Amino acid sequence: MCGIALILFDGETQEGNPSLEELQSSLLRRGPDRLGLARVLLSSDGEVVIKTEVRGKEKEEGCSLELCLIGAELQLRGVNTICQPLVSPSGNILIFNGEIFGGIKVPPEKNDAESLLRELELCCWGNEHKGKSVPDVLSSIRGPWALIYWQIRSRTVWYGRDAFGRRSLLVREPTSEDKRFIISSVAPPSSKNSFDGTSIAYSWQEIPCGIYSICLKEGTSTKEAVMDEKISKHEWRDPVLVDLINWERKHSGPDSILSATDVPQSSSAQKVLHVLRESVMRRTIVDTLIQQNGNKEEEGEAPIAILFSGGLDSMILAALLDQCLSKRYWIDLLNVSFDGESAPDRISAKSGLRELQQISPNRRWRLVEIDSSLSDLKCETDHVMSLIHPSRTYMDLNIGTALWLAAGGDGYVDGETCRLPHSRSRYKYRSKSRVLLIGSGADEQCAGYGRYRTKFRSGGWPSLEEEMRLDMQRIWKRNMGRDDRCVSDCGKEARFPFLDEDVIRSLLELPLWEIANLEAPAGMGDKKILRQVANLLGLHEAALLPKRAIQFGTRIARESNKKVFGSNRAANQASAGSVDIQLNAQ
Repeated sequence: MCGIALILFDGETQEGNPSLEELQSSLLRRGPDRLGLARVLLSSDGEVVIKTEVRGKEKEEGCSLELCLIGAELQLRGVNTICQPLVSPSGNILIFNGEIFGGIKVPPEKNDAESLLRELELCCWGNEHKGKSVPDVLSSIRGPWALIYWQIRSRTVWYGRDAFGRRSLLVREPTSEDKRFIISSVAPPSSKNSFDGTSIAYSWQEIPCGIYSICLKEGTSTKEAVMDEKISKHEWRDPVLVDLINWERKHSGPDSILSATDVPQSSSAQKVLHVLRESVMRRTIVDTLIQQNGNKEEEGEAPIAILFSGGLDSMILAALLDQCLSKRYWIDLLNVSFDGESAPDRISAKSGLRELQQISPNRRWRLVEIDSSLSDLKCETDHVMSLIHPSRTYMDLNIGTALWLAAGGDGYVDGETCRLPHSRSRYKYRSKSRVLLIGSGADEQCAGYGRYRTKFRSGGWPSLEEEMRLDMQRIWKRNMGRDDRCVSDCGKEARFPFLDEDVIRSLLELPLWEIANLEAPAGMGDKKILRQVANLLGLHEAALLPKRAIQFGTRIARESNKKVFGSNRAANQASAGSVDIQLNAQ
């Protein structure tokens, strides 16, 4: 699944910005196999009518409220072709954007959404107390998700996203000019903002992680239905998940008896390696991908790609993917540069490729070199701005642009560097991988950012722990929605092995001083546990690499700073990373 949307409006309201067609167009850009639509018509006397595959905008007489549900299906699981929205015989409707890796049984031949709808059909409603509730079912899901669910018996719209916000979900609330309530995976470009003469009024907002419901009682208007006090937020019902959200660790720093150097840590690294390998395995089962391609494998096929800088996180993911994926498949390593062969990420990517070739010489690795410059990306930059919205800083734009280019997978392959038997020349190539592994969450959980060292120096282990907790609890707003929108726009599904629930739990079970030792130099103490994992995988060179953010490793930040601020020095003085984008500067 790659995108969902809902429009809730009064029967007399037909037009607005964005239009139904604009929402559909934005979802179609995400490369779905199919796009479906369902309408729920609610009359003032309580009658409910459901219509599917309706493309027109004809007015319905006697309709007091209408729900329009749109589902864009990029099917990566299940033998049988499905088209969302899914409508059950009883009239419940589900649009689901996500992957279920546990908590709900998904048979090999079934799709996630089909299995979830089956579970939701069994839920109690109203004042019933028999069986599971909708929050019970949604809290049990392991994996990334965002959804909208119409429960006909209770006349309730349920919506929400997983506890770490790994799938985008935005909301645009009614205004005096446009009384519609809209939820969507992405904001259409025409509606991302409006001008009041001097500033930009942002109309879309990230929906906070959680489960929400709106009960559409008879005679209720859209404005009345979506007032803050009418939207219910439900607690997560799984205590294990609640513990992960609270992000509480039993031990932050060394106690008075055992120090960080006294305790053997190979067993901890082995434990983390095991859960990371299982996380990658869950996210890279390719049988269903081949089924969706008519069981035909193409020569040189790479069903899974990696956002690849050659740094610690992406090297670990590459080595683990090599262990999880049959050797008959290629692995595409997608690398972006805004400074050709001189960008730090290009240099480390080529070095990383050589190390991967050493530990797995029988794997066919393909380094895809994606070169660009801001001067060539005027139209593309405007589009990426619409994707990162409601994020709005130059840092967001730089990161979003690099991710969007990587997900596009359009670059060159050097046959000699990749040791290709059929070609030694440099040739044009575009990755067809539909799944992209990304290392998001590794820095937040393993103290990878430079500012963590500052916190540790000023306040010790408690300050470090608190800063890491803060980042994990706001990762949905600062990172995940933006990244999901930029990757999905290219017809790929982003998957985040470091944000697997088992990985998060395993890292929280370790004392913080086993995770990091920020008294040691950069490249050694930060992300210490992952450096030990890299050594276990034979990645001895990668284990010594310092942290480098994508906007700096690709050198897009340097190019952006020169374009917008005149120089890197001026950008630093202006704290460019947190400055809001000035549209006339783009």
